Order: sequence, then C-alpha cells, then structure tokens
Amino acid sequence: MGYPTIGKPDHERRAALMGDYAHACREFSWDNARHDLTGLPSGGLNIAFEAVDRHAAHPARRSRTAIRVLDRHGSTQELTYAELAERSNRFADVLHSLGVGTGGRVFTLLGPSPELYVTALGTLKAGAVLAPLFGGFGPEPVRRRMELGAASVLVTTAALFRRTVAPIRSSLPGLRHVLVVGPDPAGERSFDGLLASADPDHAIVPTDPRHPALLHFTSGTTGTPKGALHVHEAVVAHLATARAVLDLRPDDVYWCTADPGWVTGISYGVIAPLVVGATVVADARDFDVRRWYRVLAEQGVTVWYTAPTALRMFMAAGPQEAARQDLSALRVIASVGEPLNGEVVVWADATLGRPVHDTWWQTETGAIMIANFVGSEIRPGAMGRPVPGIRAGVLAQGPDGRALIGPDGRVTVLDGDAQGELALRAGWPSMFRGYLGEPERYAACFADGWYLTGDVVHRDEDGWYWFVGRADDVIKSAGHLVGPFEVESTLMRHPAVAEVGVIGVPDPTAGEVVKAFVTLRAGRRPSEDLRRELLTFARRELGAVAPRSIAFAPALPHTRSGKVMRRLLRARELGLPEGDLSTLENSAEVEVGVR
Repeated sequence: MGYPTIGKPDHERRAALMGDYAHACREFSWDNARHDLTGLPSGGLNIAFEAVDRHAAHPARRSRTAIRVLDRHGSTQELTYAELAERSNRFADVLHSLGVGTGGRVFTLLGPSPELYVTALGTLKAGAVLAPLFGGFGPEPVRRRMELGAASVLVTTAALFRRTVAPIRSSLPGLRHVLVVGPDPAGERSFDGLLASADPDHAIVPTDPRHPALLHFTSGTTGTPKGALHVHEAVVAHLATARAVLDLRPDDVYWCTADPGWVTGISYGVIAPLVVGATVVADARDFDVRRWYRVLAEQGVTVWYTAPTALRMFMAAGPQEAARQDLSALRVIASVGEPLNGEVVVWADATLGRPVHDTWWQTETGAIMIANFVGSEIRPGAMGRPVPGIRAGVLAQGPDGRALIGPDGRVTVLDGDAQGELALRAGWPSMFRGYLGEPERYAACFADGWYLTGDVVHRDEDGWYWFVGRADDVIKSAGHLVGPFEVESTLMRHPAVAEVGVIGVPDPTAGEVVKAFVTLRAGRRPSEDLRRELLTFARRELGAVAPRSIAFAPALPHTRSGKVMRRLLRARELGLPEGDLSTLENSAEVEVGVR
C-alpha cells in the first residue's frame, strides 16, 4: 500500500527466534507457552517470581545486570537480578507490615528509577495489585484515578508529592500510606527507611493465574478514565510475545522508552524483558534526539521499543546525527502506541540500518496482538499479522462504524480482503478481566465470543492488517469512509511534512470533509505556495478522499503515550467541549496554533 515490501535476508530469517510464520502459528498453543514459565515452588503463578526470583536462584544469572537506570543527574544506577530480588522481597515485607495484603491497591507515581522496579515487583510478591500512574499528571487526574482504584498505598517522590499529591491528600481518606522516595519524606513515610528495616527473605504470597495483578487506567476515545484489570496469567503472553515479536533474548540490552505510568512501560518496560532475563535500560531524562542517539550507542542497545512520534522526530531532525553514532549493536527496532507511517519504516531502514517493526495492541489486550515479525518481511504501513495463538477477525460494520451486532447477538465475520472492525477471539492469557466497577461497560466490549477493539482495519488478501482509524474517528464524506491514518500517512510522504493530524469537519453537501493539520520538518516554513503544493500532492495521491483544507501547526496535541489527539483537534476546530485533558502530553498546551 504505497511502499515496496522490505524483505529479510535469509540469515536474519534463520536467526530469528520465531522462524516461519505459518509454521509457528500451526505449532503454537498457550498450554505449551505456560510450560516456559517456572511457576511458584508451592504451586501457582506469580509475575514477580517469573521476572526476578527464578533468575536470582540460578548461579549463572543471579549476578547479571537486571536494570540500568540513567538518572536525571547523569549518573547510572544498576541492580543485578539477585539485588532486585532481595529489594523487592523487602518491599513486599513493608506492605505486610503496613497491613496491605492480598488484593490491596498500591499506586506508583514515579518516573524510571530503581524504586519503581522494586515497588512494582514487591507489590506483586505481596499479592497486592499494582496501579501505575504517569508522573506528568496534575492533581485532579491523580485524585480521580486513586479514588476509582481505592488506593491503599502510594509510592512517589518528594517533588511529585508536593506538586501533585499534597493538594489532594485530604480528599483521599482511603489512602492509608504515602511512601516518599529520597531523604526528604515531605512529612509522610520514608520509602528508604522502611525498606532498610524490612525482611530481605520475605516469602512470596501464593497467587494463582487468575489472581488480580495489574490495574491500568486508560482514557480510550472519550477521555473518561477506565480501570482495566489484569491477572498474573498475563505473564504467559508477555514472555511469548517478547520472544516472538521483539526477538528478545537473555543476552540482550533492551530499551523501552514508554513511561512506567502506562501499560507499555510496565508490560514491556518491566515485566517482559525481566522474564526473558535481559538487561533493561531505563532513561529518566526528557526526550532529546541527540541524547537518545547517544543512549542507543553508548549503552549498546540491541532491542529498542519506542513510539512512532519519537521516530518521526528522529526523522525530522535529519540523518546527520545517526551518521555520528555507532549503532552496530542495534538488532531490532519496534514501535508501539499509535499507528506507524510507512515513511518512517523506510527511513529507518535507510538511515538506521534497520526497519521498524510495528506492533498493535491495547491496554485491554495486555500484550501485543498483531505485529511485523523480525523473521518475516515488512510491509511498510501495515500493522502486521496476528501473533501466534491470537485469532483476529474483521467484522461487518453498522452505520455508526462499530461492528454490526444482530438481534440474536451474532456478528458477521468477513472473509478474505475486507474492511471492518477488528475483533479478537476472547480467551488469551493477558486479556483484561474487567473494568473496575463497570461490569456493563466490560460486557459491551464483547459479542458472540469476540472482543471488539473499536479499531477499523483493512485486511488484505494475504492476511496483513492495515489500520484505518478508530470507529469514531472514521470520516464519512460524500459516501466515502475515509480513514484518517491513510490520509496522514500519504501527506507524510511529502518531503516537507513531519507530522499530520486529520479530522472531519461538517459540510452541508458532503456531510463531512477532510481537514489536515500539518507540522513541517526542520528548515521548512509555512506558506500559501506550500499549502497549495500539499493539497495538489494529496489530490494526486488520494483522489476523492484528499483533504479539502490544510492548516499548518507548530505542534499537534498528543496523548502521553504519543497518539495524536484527533478528538482534541476536532473539539478545538468546531468549538466543542474539550473534555478530560489529563492524558494530554503537555497539559499547558491549550491551543493548536494554525496558519
């Protein structure tokens, strides 16, 4: 769809952990995948045991570096698997001493840090539920999520406590303990002091695969927080996809750039790489293209999982910085968080020496569901094909863009080349087990045995899936259903364009027409000539579904996970209520300046 397929050399196909895709799908079973995990010595399954303790008990692995944190001051902090096991035992004991046991909710408001890993794993060892929050949230989003999640404990820093928690502390009577990292506990309990006096041999609480483990908040398309609950069995999918999709191995140096306040930052920033036994690099500093290049080179990163937004910023900065760095260690680049434009895949292959392997999944799925695999060809712009063990389908759509559900509750599954709502056959290990306190909302996510993703896709005749848009983002113009992502990707092929956000605006004749908000690459300036050039380019490439108007924007609004907030673009364009902005990347970003 616009770009030639990027083939894989035979030696790379043979070297990948997952070889022939069709064979892997035929041979895969979740029961066999469960056997790749050790299980608790007393029976049951615990994520933290699989991620840390089984490595710490192995003489050859216990001294291997588990995490390497690059802090904000330029220092590096490391913990081996043995050290991480001991410190997380201590934190489990801290929770026990505070009376927080099975099912208790432990929230984190922390950036990448050793304390984040210790808290996350110690919480799981205690049988409690980990609920991570993004450190960039303001007081109200934090209050709302902790209230919804019935927080018992919060672990944070003194700076975040003063800025974010102190203003709402009195409005959270159920929050029994705030543990503050660092020498200044800000009038609350000292995380460091409690950890120092705790038992390093505290035993893991027995948990079975269905025991609640993770509570992730997602705003979806409405901006209303939903608490998606996951269980310890999710680790089965974390390990299977880390191997099959990311090609992750014990001797890898792995960097996931997602913040630990989001599902990717926990599932693939903490759990998956540690279960594999790799060394995890975590960077606490703000995004900067030059410094990120240096992290890749100086840390010898072999597997890099990052967001398309970051990759587009790399591309916009030009190839010069890449040429200055030794990226020879880099084996796999994968992307997550939003659809990946084909232009970025081609650019990375030419500039970084490796194409980008896009992955698709949701907070609700808990793990990667569709991907471009390391041992297979890449079709730039495609989501890829279903992970072995996952059955995906394309469902016929109703007038509202969502799956058409008959009066008998049945859905229509389309064959072959088709477009419709993406659905997944329910039952994989990392599937969420409910929305906290919202059983009706959870039930509405399923029909006829399928999980309804809310994403519209096109599946080609070879079984590759291509993202079209959210069901409520698809633009209905003069009888055409226009996927914003296709328009955005096409405009990004123009050499002046760095990023695009596309919405539909009302039109008395066509119902809706397409409008594009465009940010330009470094060195390019907005002008009427360039606007006309882009409109002509789009009409030539897209025909009837091309944008009718283009506005230049110095920046587009993004969610914290990197997605362009089309909902916000539409609200601001039409003068509609903006709704909840707690997931906006820069909460101070109130206007999209356009010319």
